Amino acid sequence: MRAAIIPGDGIGPEVISAAVRALEAVSSDLEIEEAEMGLGAFQRTGTYLPERTLELLRDVPAALFGAITSPLTYDPTYRSPLLRIRKEFDLYANIRPVRRLNEDIGLVDLDVVIVRENTEGMYTGVERDVEGGVVTERLVTERACERLVDRAVQLSREQGRRKITCVHKSNVLRRSDGLFRKVFYERTEGKGIEANDMLVDAAAAALVSKPQELDVLVTLNLYGDILSDEAAALAGGLGFAPSVNMGDELALFEPTHGSAPDIAGKGIANPTAAILSAAMMLRHLGRGEGAAKLEKAIERTLSLGHRTYDAGGRLGTEAFMKKYLEVLGTL
Repeated sequence: MRAAIIPGDGIGPEVISAAVRALEAVSSDLEIEEAEMGLGAFQRTGTYLPERTLELLRDVPAALFGAITSPLTYDPTYRSPLLRIRKEFDLYANIRPVRRLNEDIGLVDLDVVIVRENTEGMYTGVERDVEGGVVTERLVTERACERLVDRAVQLSREQGRRKITCVHKSNVLRRSDGLFRKVFYERTEGKGIEANDMLVDAAAAALVSKPQELDVLVTLNLYGDILSDEAAALAGGLGFAPSVNMGDELALFEPTHGSAPDIAGKGIANPTAAILSAAMMLRHLGRGEGAAKLEKAIERTLSLGHRTYDAGGRLGTEAFMKKYLEVLGTL
């Protein structure tokens, strides 16, 4: 089985190299091929997304990606390579599981999965000037809503989750969000799972005040972007939050944190989100046993008090990985 590795920029190479070490410890038959993307790739090759990277992604079922840094100065020709990949490979669902991994990390006992539409909504990038301002075009289509809800239902069944909640703002955006809510109830009817809906502002509050009532949240692009970062902060921070951009042919796994150029090269980045993203990738590739070991080792390492600085500890990336690999070797 093959997978692509794209370290990217900033702390991306640091956390992805750590995740690759974890992968190699539990899945020796996984063939890994590295590719480039981001600001570093541009500085080396003159393009943010080399054609070789696209060719590799067309030839593998999954990839593990670190993070990218945007241009340091304004470039009117710049187009995010990550957004291009999402469009070109039709990675229509962004799936972000958020779980508190230890009782003294984070603020709230969360165990939710946020399934976010990844190709439409407010992130169409279509804007036009009007007198005195700018209009941004927001797109919501029936097809995108249908396949997003179907993916959320499939995930709920695979993980044995009890309830799926449609998050929207149809009391204001009656046609677009109203379409999403309508499709949600049509596609969840008769599926044997509890379905309800919630306004996005109420969902944001519920993550804090009623987290035990939330299970799987399915929502549109902007709402999911904001709610998933809120949830990650409540559960301990972005350093603990994995994700996947899922399509029908390719799945791109990545930690949800950015490239964090302010700490890049200092050896203090938390590799947990990258390792958990790697575990998600293994499970997607049918290596569930190895995925479970990676996840269990993270929980046990944290329970033993081994923490990076962002989690109140005193370990750098390498020191944390030494402890983690020791624990992983006992499983």
